[in-house]
Amino acid sequence: MRTESDAVLLRIFFGEEDRHAGHALYEALVAAARERKMAGATVLHAPEGFGRSRYVRTERNVDSGAHLPLVVEIVDTEERINAFLPLVGDMIESGLMTMEKVRAIYYRRAAPP
Repeated sequence: MRTESDAVLLRIFFGEEDRHAGHALYEALVAAARERKMAGATVLHAPEGFGRSRYVRTERNVDSGAHLPLVVEIVDTEERINAFLPLVGDMIESGLMTMEKVRAIYYRRAAPP
């Protein structure tokens, strides 16, 4: 079965070394989204990127260690994303967030009879 709805895609950009409450920040963000029953969350590893500092972080630099960029994408309704933003703001020390309106298309198999 296919259903469609308006949604918001929240993208959170930060470094893989970032932490929150003793855990990797990406793990804490996904756990928080799951606890709040958000529609979905995905962690994307970026092989290269730069931010405000203009310093390029790349996996080609063997001396860089765990400093590569990560992106966490979370999708849900606009209201639920807006309610989630203050929590993200409390968890992240340095990074960037973007939001965009999207059309979500959900596919679900019907339960067997």
